[in-house]
This record gives sequence, C-alpha cells and structure tokens, in this order.
Amino acid sequence: MAALSILKLVFFCTLMFTVVTISLQQEQPVLNSAEQDSVYQVLSSINSAIPWRTLFPDDLCSYPPHGVVCDYFTDPATNNVTVHITELSFGYVSDYTANPPCSPNSTFSPLFFTSFKHLRKLFFYQCFTETQVFVPEIPTTFGSSLEQLVFINNPAFVGPLSGIIRNFTSLRRVVLTGNGIYGSIPDGIGDLVNLEEITLSRNKLSGQVSVSLSKLKKLKVFDLSGNNFGGNVPCSVGNLTQLLKLDLSSNGFSGKIPGSLSNLQGLEFLDLSFNRFGNFGIPLFLADMPRLKELYLSGNLLGGEIPEIWEKLGGILGIGFSGMGLVGGIPASMGVHLRNLFYLGLDNNKLEGKVPEEIGFLKFLREINLENNNLSGRVPFSSKFTAKVGEKLRLKGNPELCVDEKLSHGKSIGSSLGKLKKCSKPDIPIPVLFIGGSNAGLLSSSFHVMLLFWGFLIVLV
Repeated sequence: MAALSILKLVFFCTLMFTVVTISLQQEQPVLNSAEQDSVYQVLSSINSAIPWRTLFPDDLCSYPPHGVVCDYFTDPATNNVTVHITELSFGYVSDYTANPPCSPNSTFSPLFFTSFKHLRKLFFYQCFTETQVFVPEIPTTFGSSLEQLVFINNPAFVGPLSGIIRNFTSLRRVVLTGNGIYGSIPDGIGDLVNLEEITLSRNKLSGQVSVSLSKLKKLKVFDLSGNNFGGNVPCSVGNLTQLLKLDLSSNGFSGKIPGSLSNLQGLEFLDLSFNRFGNFGIPLFLADMPRLKELYLSGNLLGGEIPEIWEKLGGILGIGFSGMGLVGGIPASMGVHLRNLFYLGLDNNKLEGKVPEEIGFLKFLREINLENNNLSGRVPFSSKFTAKVGEKLRLKGNPELCVDEKLSHGKSIGSSLGKLKKCSKPDIPIPVLFIGGSNAGLLSSSFHVMLLFWGFLIVLV
C-alpha cells in the first residue's frame, strides 16, 4: 500500500508540473509580428541566399538564430510584460560565435535604426567587404538603449565618424576597426560619459584630437591606432585615470609626449610608436607608471640615451625602442630589474659599448633585437640562453660585436650569431705575475728566494 501511495504522489506531482509548464508557456509573451518581420528583413539584407523564414518559422525570441538575442520588459504602469530584440550580431567569427554569415553583397538595412527601440548591441564582423555600403541616416529617436556598437573589418562600410557616433547616452563600447570610416572625432564624444572603450583603429580618420576627454571618467581603452591623426596629443588624455590601454600608434602625432600621462597610474599598455614626436628623449615620467606591462615608442626620433628608470618597472613584458636615434649604452639595470621581460627591441639605433651580461640572465626573454647599432665586444650570452631564444636573437649589423667560436656553432639555429665575426683567443695569463692577495704574495716571495739561490750558486762557481 505504501508503494502504491508513493506512485500516486509521483504521478500527481508530474501532472501538476506539466500543467504549470504549459500554462507558463502559454503566458510567455512573444515577439510582436512587426518586430519579427524586421528581423527577417535585416537577416535577408545580410545574406539573401539563406531562407531565414523557413529555417526559423517560430517566435524568434524562443527559437532564434545565433546572434539574435531578446529580453523581457515590464511596463511599470500596467505591469504588462513584453519581449523585444536587444542584440543583433552578424558575421561568422568561430564555431563558438556562429553568428549569421554575411555575403559579399551584404547591405545595411535602415531598419536597424528604426525597428529595434530596445537594441543594446549591434555587431558586424567582415560583413561589408566588397559592395560599398554608406552609413545611413540615423534618426534621433534611436540609440537611447544602445550600449555596444561594434564594426570589425568592414572595409566597404563608408561614412563620416560623426554619422555613426551620435548622442547615445548609454553607450559603453564603440569599436570601429578596419572600416572605411573617415573624418575627425566629433566633439560630442566627450559627452558620452558612460564610455569604457573607444577603439577607432585602422580607419581613415584625420585631423587633430581637440575634443575634451576629461568627462570620460570610466574609459579603460582608448585606441586610435592606424589612422592619419596629427598635431599634439591633448593633455586631457592624462585625466583618463581609469585607463588600462592607450594606443596612438601609426599616426602623425608630433611635438612632445605630454607629461600628463604620468597621471595614468593604472596604465598597462602604452603604444605611441610610429608617430612624429620630437627629439625630447625617452620620457622620464615612465618611471612613475608602475603597472606598465607593454611599452612601445619605436619609430619616433626621440634621441638621447636610455634612461635609468627601470627599478620600479619590473612588471614590463615588452619594450619596443626601435629606430629612435638612441645613443649611449644599454643600461645593465634593464637586465637587473626587468625580470618578467619577454621582448626587447633596440634595433636600428646608435647604441654602443658592450651588451650587458645581465640581459642574458632574464629567464623569460624570448625575443631580443639589437641589430644595426654600434655595439662591440663579446656576446655575453650563454649557450643555454642562445638556444632558448633561437632565431629571435638578432644581432647582425654590429661590426665590432664578436662571438666565441663554440657559441657560434651551438644550438642557436637560425639566430644571427653565425653572421658575427669570431672573437680572437684571449691571452693566457702567467700566474706568478699576479700580485695581490695572500697566494700572490707567496708566489712572489718564492720567486725572489729562488732568484737569490741561483745567484749565490753562480758566485760560488
């Protein structure tokens, strides 16, 4: 009887669970037909060869393709619950991010900016690559909810930056990389106070960065690399105290690297390489940025010597100081303090003197480029070190640098050691001529005693 009662209880619970589930499914709101139809249309604009309506005939919030995301919203006045599109991502990235694939003739539907009032994220990866697509007019009613605007590697997506970045007050990330975007940075971007990332790399942007950035207190990433910006770097960049990454490389910035950057105490990545900064030397304020992990200044003729600033920068992983007109020697302190260093590029400068043996004690170093300088003397690295670095040990172009015979035939396959001249054999010292210390004193005394003894014998004969 007890077993029968348990079976009845299980059956009753299962029945109730099924009824509740069906009831909840019936009460769950569905995407309204107009918004659903807009999704089909934008999917078709991205890739018309795929029968989207046939593949996904049901409610697109319950059974959507990857990249289409919905969320629920409650009206505070009526407590009515509705569902709306909040994310649209296009362009196959990987099997883990299998967004709807784009076609070579993808177009950009105006419905993106008119039909999705609750959109938080808009993402395109390699969608507009052949057929030129112009930035459509964005209505003022769009964008109050937009948090992420991402266009990556869409070279045929063309338009002014001011036509894309509007008064999107909720915007946290704007990533426009490898597109056909041109023009200057609009002043209004300084008012988007919720921004955490501005990445505008590899576009056709130009002009001076005159916009005030002081209000962007939440900004962590600021990347303008690979454009045609010029003039001075604004001192207001130093007010972005939450910044973790600053990349202004491959532009035409000139003048002096602003000292206000020393305020960026949390900065981990700094790349100012390949600009036109003047002959003011490597900034000494770098010593006050203890969290730096990567530092790249290559391609700027800053001149001067490599300063002694490394004591507090032990966390640095990579240093790029190539083609900077540097003179003087390589500080041994770089090998003493930069214990985590992985990459060191000092090539194409005017450095002279010996290579510090301390560099060879850096156990994490995997690439070192000292080519085309005026370094001299012996290569101080061990066979173990040269074998570890291998082909990424670059030393050619230093006529007075030499390598020991056994090191040049070691296991450093592919390195430039074999292209250096061989060091001449060192002179073999005569021990009795060394004076100093107790042993030397004994040797010297013995020598004098022997000399007196043989002199005395000669006199007797």
